[in-house]
Amino acid sequence: MEEEIDLVGKAFADHYNHVLDNDRPALSALYKPSSMLTFEGHKIQGVEDITAKLTSLPFDKCRHVISTVDSQPSTFTGGIVVFVSGSLQLAGDDPPLRYSQMFHFVSMLEGNFFVQNEIFRLNIE
Repeated sequence: MEEEIDLVGKAFADHYNHVLDNDRPALSALYKPSSMLTFEGHKIQGVEDITAKLTSLPFDKCRHVISTVDSQPSTFTGGIVVFVSGSLQLAGDDPPLRYSQMFHFVSMLEGNFFVQNEIFRLNIE
């Protein structure tokens, strides 16, 4: 069970970052009206507002490099909490920006999840 949760958490983080890096509007499929994102301390709720925030980020191209992914089961049946740390390379920016991100995703149907909670924070010193 633990290995499966780790594999699902890693696969989700990889998928999320690939979509964020390449097709941000498609991220809307990962959220529901009850979903909440805290982005750099700002709380945003609902599919439309979260998608608007993510699609309005002030850069066109970015590349995520994941350093660590830690996952554990949540109290929601089939839910998983995932903590990600890594770096974000923006076009023309050097060095990369370090970030931390937490997801709590919940199972809708066998093998399908949506993001219930997400927290994103740059690790700037």
